[in-house]
Amino acid sequence: MRPHRIAILVLPGANPLDVGIIAQLFSPRHGLPYELRHCSLEAGPVTGRDGLGFVVEHDLSVLADADTVIVPAWATPTTTAAPPDPRALDALREAAGRGARTVSICTAAFVLAAAGLLDGRRATTHWSRTELLARTYPEISVVEDVLFVDEGQILTSAGQAAGIDLCLHLIRRDHGVRASNDVARSIVAAPYRSGGQPQVIARSLPESLGDVFAATREWALHHLGEPIGVPEMARHAGVSTRTFGRRFVEDTGYTPMQWILRARVDLARQVLETTDLGVDQVAARCGLGTGANLRLHFQRILGTTPSDYRRAFGGKLARSVAAPPAPDRAPRAESRA
Repeated sequence: MRPHRIAILVLPGANPLDVGIIAQLFSPRHGLPYELRHCSLEAGPVTGRDGLGFVVEHDLSVLADADTVIVPAWATPTTTAAPPDPRALDALREAAGRGARTVSICTAAFVLAAAGLLDGRRATTHWSRTELLARTYPEISVVEDVLFVDEGQILTSAGQAAGIDLCLHLIRRDHGVRASNDVARSIVAAPYRSGGQPQVIARSLPESLGDVFAATREWALHHLGEPIGVPEMARHAGVSTRTFGRRFVEDTGYTPMQWILRARVDLARQVLETTDLGVDQVAARCGLGTGANLRLHFQRILGTTPSDYRRAFGGKLARSVAAPPAPDRAPRAESRA
């Protein structure tokens, strides 16, 4: 099977940090089947932002067979900024039209918007440019206070650090939780921040309390199989349940119990990837109660079933525990969650 081809479209004025983030997270050194190709309007030197530039090997033709196209942050858009080069917009439309996954980091959402790829969709960009994006492209449902938005084949992220979260999210979609966590560990990044986490966190309590809440979340991750709730988490943090609930939403974008549920589903994904436990056993280990409850939350949050997820991401383990096909039928092709 050929590697998943990722084309990184480096337009004039591209942010060097964004280009580096993409290259780091999808690097072949992580052992994942990605093939990176940097391109621009033409092969050769490309002027970047902040005094740094690039030399890319490919022109826009590589978008023709890319499985994913990622556009790093573009020259900061203003009300007087020139639109992106029409050649780039045409190439993006053609790639998206044939089914390529198309991704923007930070202000590159304006590039996807200019190509018409965000019309009728939810999207985000850097918090300082969300109002401009909404005003310039009223057909887009701009989400102001999230890290990234996943609309299936079209994904957009907020600022540069949110680009890390979106790239890890793509790896999770492609190869599962364990692979994403391994990459995050390699680059010393947080394993996972949900797309719903706010870009700008309002601080109504002393900054040092942020470390306390982070420690409580870490504690909760080690006790997901137990009946923990807001009172237990607030007690661990040493604050009232009311204060804990309010600050938790500010820090994560979720209520404590929404966060716990997603963490339990995440743990269930890892258990399905790495063990041959039955669905009821997985549910019990992860604090989700019954197999029926696990199936319900898997379908609601991930849009798939535990069994299909294991077939997609369990590797050799999944194939060894799957029931053999009937003698008179060909084996069923594995589905991707």
